[in-house]
Amino acid sequence: MKKRTFLKNLVALGVTASPGVSSFGQLLSGVEHIPPTQLASDEDFWARIRAGYKLKPDYINLENGFYCFVPQETLENFIQHVRDVNYQGSWYMRNHRRNDKNATAGRLAALGGCSPEELVITRNATESLDMIITGIDWKEGDEAVMAEQDYGAMLNQFKLAARRYGVVNNMVSVPNHPKSDEEIVDLYARVITPKTRLLMVSHIINITGQILPVRKICDMAHSKGVSVLVDGAHAFGHFQFNLPDLDCDYYGSSLHKWLSTPLGAGLLYVKKGNAEKIWPLLAEGSSAHTDIHGLNHVGTHPAHTDLAINDAIDYHNAIGGARKEARLRYLQTYWTSKVRDIPGVIVNTPADPARHCAIGNVGIEGIKPADFAKALMDKYKIFTVAIDGSNVHGCRISPNLYTTLDELDVLVKACKELAKA
Repeated sequence: MKKRTFLKNLVALGVTASPGVSSFGQLLSGVEHIPPTQLASDEDFWARIRAGYKLKPDYINLENGFYCFVPQETLENFIQHVRDVNYQGSWYMRNHRRNDKNATAGRLAALGGCSPEELVITRNATESLDMIITGIDWKEGDEAVMAEQDYGAMLNQFKLAARRYGVVNNMVSVPNHPKSDEEIVDLYARVITPKTRLLMVSHIINITGQILPVRKICDMAHSKGVSVLVDGAHAFGHFQFNLPDLDCDYYGSSLHKWLSTPLGAGLLYVKKGNAEKIWPLLAEGSSAHTDIHGLNHVGTHPAHTDLAINDAIDYHNAIGGARKEARLRYLQTYWTSKVRDIPGVIVNTPADPARHCAIGNVGIEGIKPADFAKALMDKYKIFTVAIDGSNVHGCRISPNLYTTLDELDVLVKACKELAKA
């Protein structure tokens, strides 16, 4: 969808700004000259972006890390895709589905800075990453490296590989506040042995929001002959990067998180030349061991979700990746800077802006995370999620573009009051 068509649709839907700006298009054109870091603190601008979302008034939603629900523009397009696919039925599925999906994957590849031959659409990051973990031709005694802070579904898949193939899993624990990149790289390097086949690392740790030095970890692992799988579930559409710059071998992400697609969309990136090393989960004819499409046989699936990825990309590009990243980082820094020095408040996310973006984690001394989350909801009407394990004890706070400073002030107030209780 071209920008002009996208903006026309917004106006048709009534997604308009505050008085003085007649449309989303005028709003965006009026800020093209403003640097993203400066625009990040323009509350009037972001209030107008907020107007494009339909928000439930019952609570302040600071749990966008699970699912960043879509703005109304994307939602209405998604609903129309459902109607269109249903209207055309098998005709669409037989004549257009595959080409449309490949075209959409191509747009995702462009957003990720990689070749269309290296990326396919999946249903989520778990499917993408588990496909690699289970697809490696493991031999008994082979070793894998991962962190206890990694997502549970992938850790469970490594445990399954240990039971099924005799894989030895070597676990590290990433500090919440590392002193340097080298401290983290060395942490992984120390557990690599001549038997290590695969190292998995989170691009951004889902429970704390810490961004890890993935390229340095990849360089280290490759120097030892080890392939690297990156869990980017929370990275794609969140902050800007090019997949080839990471120099990882495999990368998986969920698009219904920070790219704000409808539920059930993800991606898998496989560096060219690596696809044939992976056994496909489901057989896909003669291409199974020659290119990435051999890893992407998923049977009949909701084609309308794939189509809506285009609309999410349109929205993302209209806002601008740099503007989005700057705003998300600004929101996180806004609230964490106000609570870091309060006695009894524990921020489990690094203060260095290079090590975080939107996601943060905060705990209160003497209060269990589950009780903290309950108090936030019951007393302050803040919805979030408790994290209690892997050296992280607190609540994950994940705002989105529609989040206001007033809402974050309620969180700050809650942390201050609960820390004194």
